Amino acid sequence: MSVESAVEAVRTLGGTARTSQLVRPGVGRSDLTHAVREGRLLRPRNGVYALPDTTPGLIEALSHRGRVACVSAGRAWGMWILDDDEDERTHTWVRPGHHPTRLVIDPDLEGKPCCVFHRDIPVDDLALDRVGVIQCLLQILRCRGREVFFAALESALRQRLLDRSGRERLRSLVPEGWRWLVDFARSDADSGLESLLRLRLHRHGISVASQVEIPGVGRVDFVLGDCLIIEADGGTHDGPARHRDRVRDAAAMALGFVTLRLDYTLIIHDWELVESAILAAVARNLHRSIAGLTW
Repeated sequence: MSVESAVEAVRTLGGTARTSQLVRPGVGRSDLTHAVREGRLLRPRNGVYALPDTTPGLIEALSHRGRVACVSAGRAWGMWILDDDEDERTHTWVRPGHHPTRLVIDPDLEGKPCCVFHRDIPVDDLALDRVGVIQCLLQILRCRGREVFFAALESALRQRLLDRSGRERLRSLVPEGWRWLVDFARSDADSGLESLLRLRLHRHGISVASQVEIPGVGRVDFVLGDCLIIEADGGTHDGPARHRDRVRDAAAMALGFVTLRLDYTLIIHDWELVESAILAAVARNLHRSIAGLTW
C-alpha cells in the first residue's frame, strides 16, 4: 500500500473513515500517518480520518467524538433546510453524558460556543459522520420548530430517505400534538418553499391541489379553487427560465387562470404580504371561475 492508496480508501468510504475500516482491506497504519503529515488526510480525532476538503463543521463534530446532527445533518442528507441567518454553528450529536472539549476551528468566535450540542438517544443507525434520518428529523422538530421540520420531512420523502415503515416509526416518536404534520406531508413537493406555503395556507383552512398538470400550460405548483394558480419560485427561475415562466403565465391567462407567482424572499421574509394577497383573492372569489373552469 501507499499514501495514495490510503487517501483513495478514505474517499471510497465517503470521505471519512475509521482506522479499522481502512486497515482491514490492507491500508498500512504508517501510510495513514504519512498521509496526515503530508496534508493528504486529516485526523480530527484518534482513529478517524477525513479528506482535506471535509467541511469545518464536520471536522468540528468529529473532533468532539460526535456526528453532525439536526439541521446540519439534514443538509448532509440533502434535505431542504430553512436557513437561520442568526446562527451558523454546527449542530453536533454526542452521546448522553459525554462532555466534549472545544476544538478551535474559527479563532474569531470570541468565546461563542462552537456547536449546538444534541444528546438524545439514537433511534436509528448512526453513520460515522451524521445521525440517522429519523433522529435528524426529530432533532429538527425539537430545535427549530414545526415549519423547518415539515419542509425537511417533505424533502426527505421526495428523496426517498424515508420508506413507509420509517415514516410510521417517525410518527410514533413525534409528540402526539404534532403527528398530524407527518400525516399531512407529501412526497411531491419540489422545494421547501412549496412545503411552507401549503402548511401556512392549511392553518387558514385553505386547501390547494399540488403539482397540477394543466394542458397547454404544464405542471404548476398549486391550484386554489378552480382557477388561481400559485407558483413558488426558487433560484432555478432566474435567467432564461424567467421568460418561460412568463409564457406559461400568459398561456394560463388565455385559459381563464390567474397566476400568483411568489419567490423565496416573499415567502420567507414577507409572508404577511403573501398571506394578505391570497386571503384577499379568496375573499373576492378570484379562485372561482364564472365559466366553471376545472383543471
